[in-house]
Amino acid sequence: MHLDKSKYMQPSILIIEDDQRMAELIRRGLEENGYAVSLAIDGKEGLSLALKRDFDAVITDILLPSMNGLELCKTLKKHNDKYPIIMLTALGTTDDKVDGFDAGADDYMVKPFEMRELTARIHALLKRSNIHSIEETLRIADLELNQQTKIVKRNGKELNLTPKEFNLLAYMMANAGRVLSKSEIAEKVWDTRFDTGTNFIEVYISYLRRKVDKGFEKKLIYTKPGMGFILKDDYENKN
Repeated sequence: MHLDKSKYMQPSILIIEDDQRMAELIRRGLEENGYAVSLAIDGKEGLSLALKRDFDAVITDILLPSMNGLELCKTLKKHNDKYPIIMLTALGTTDDKVDGFDAGADDYMVKPFEMRELTARIHALLKRSNIHSIEETLRIADLELNQQTKIVKRNGKELNLTPKEFNLLAYMMANAGRVLSKSEIAEKVWDTRFDTGTNFIEVYISYLRRKVDKGFEKKLIYTKPGMGFILKDDYENKN
């Protein structure tokens, strides 16, 4: 049954989870917090529901029958790159998280989890305004990022960025000249609290450096040891 949001005003969440006990646990927790919840038990069913109905967010496991969560996420993002997706999975290494974000996930949580944290992350994801929409095109030196077309160019050469690399670069460009801590980047770009046990932010900064700075004489992305990262034109001469 299609949810009439104008009548009920409940955010609708799709849970894609093959562990029925876990799925029911999440469903009850979310319904107690005012969400309308639908369930799917495998990847193909979840994808079909997500494409047919207008959910406010999708929560998916990675290890699913018929289609894994990474493939599902990539497919959904191809249809609508703004579809909010949270991966909720037992796979918790840095590589697993990087794979999830590379597939287009907006947030990533590792089981076991606290329901209070999950609802807080959903709330943050749903209320988040587009942090990159202040200006359509951001420019720093010869680096240009268009937030409508999603095209990034350096010295006229188009750069091929993943969705999360794009979001990270957009946030750094919007805050050019300011040191950004790992905690701030995690909160603003990933809508999550920084986990000191992982280095996924350093991994993404490294990815950006290879794509944005490698091969160019002028470097734009720098590390401030013990503080964070900064994107700035002519950084070394101005500090």
